[in-house]
Amino acid sequence: MKIVIVGGGQVGGTLAENLANEANDITVIDPQTECLRELQERLDIRTVNGYGSHPDVLVAAGIEDADMLVAVTNSDELNMMACQVAHSLFRTPTKIARVRAGNYTDSAFRDKLFNDTNVPVDVLITPEQVVTEYICHLINHPGTLQVLNFAEGAVQLVAVRALEKGPLVGRSLVEIRDQMPNVDARAAAIWRRGSPLVPQAETVIQESDEVFFLAAVADTRKVMKFLQRDERPYRRIIIAGGGNIGLRLASALENEYNVKVIEFSVQRGEYLAENLNKAVVLQGQAANRELLLEENIDKTDVFLAVTNDDEVNIMASLLAKRLGARKVMTLITNPVYADLMQGSEIDIAISPQQATTSSLLSHVRRGDTLKAHALRRGVAEAMEIVAHGDTKNSKVVGRAIEDIRLPPGATIGALVRNGKVIITHHDTVIEQDDHAIVFLIDKQHTRDVEKLFQVGFTFF
Repeated sequence: MKIVIVGGGQVGGTLAENLANEANDITVIDPQTECLRELQERLDIRTVNGYGSHPDVLVAAGIEDADMLVAVTNSDELNMMACQVAHSLFRTPTKIARVRAGNYTDSAFRDKLFNDTNVPVDVLITPEQVVTEYICHLINHPGTLQVLNFAEGAVQLVAVRALEKGPLVGRSLVEIRDQMPNVDARAAAIWRRGSPLVPQAETVIQESDEVFFLAAVADTRKVMKFLQRDERPYRRIIIAGGGNIGLRLASALENEYNVKVIEFSVQRGEYLAENLNKAVVLQGQAANRELLLEENIDKTDVFLAVTNDDEVNIMASLLAKRLGARKVMTLITNPVYADLMQGSEIDIAISPQQATTSSLLSHVRRGDTLKAHALRRGVAEAMEIVAHGDTKNSKVVGRAIEDIRLPPGATIGALVRNGKVIITHHDTVIEQDDHAIVFLIDKQHTRDVEKLFQVGFTFF
């Protein structure tokens, strides 16, 4: 695909990196020459210096025959105008915009505003909402590192870390499966000391392994109850930072959990207090030891650091963990910091640009790929892709899993057939219109999977 990305910052750069590795024709537009130079040094892409809302800049980027425009600058207005110009002058088929302000995305205005007649944006990406949903999944499934939905929520992929003396360590996958009564789940991948393993029945789980399991959503809690049997449900939550994400989180969680929000700005704190129903709003610094002790940090189940400053988030999280917080989740925009801190005293490092990129990937995939999630900092990927055709013109329909020539490190972990979830085994046969959940430990093979599911020329 030929894709023009407006904005070479962290979201645009991460997206360009993901797509450039898949042989797409990528051009990034940004007014900052230093930003573009850094991208060109490490990626095989074109860059254009300028503003993506200017017609001449878009022409220089190749918008006239582009398949897609993705506008992800920090300015909602610039992103929307770039989509408007691409639609009005060049009839670009697909236009995606990052829009953060709730004033635009409020349900009362969204559908009336964003359409071909008014503001021609085909897909809206709201990073704060994406991150909020991501964190809420983690809160609702204690002990998980990641929780992702497929097939409209019918299937979930959950990642857990094997802990010392836990039910996973020292057991083979076949033993684990046999010990989970009345539950069908499958290990889709394992990461051991940063390197991926393709799971086999005889694979023995070691301490600190990260294991990705696929299960029907109805079985997810049963699976988690077995895998993380020592994890108690979360009750007390402290959110450090009352910005857009902090407010969304507090609003989403306050009815089911005991929520406190720490906000430094007095004015913002007053706004939070007015707009939250049950959550308690505290004015102060997130890394204030006395404040954390006063609020019983040692009895807190989850400490969430979601300010707009990486250093504040990291320092507050480290302090909270050392003072006794049970779990610490930290928003970190700098990928270097995120890699350093994940799995240390910080239990989960959350990358907003990676979460946003995952939500974008579903819309830039070819053919019948309905959903795509970036995993392991973008190294791996999980896809939901529909099988079409018949035994004559499809390389997958009518074939057992063991007979399909999957790329190296790819596994088909589950199928959804007429709304029913089927956890696959080697002899499971794929049928027409099945939704296949494919796990890739190396996302460079994404295009190979898409080609594998493409229908031959004899299909009409």
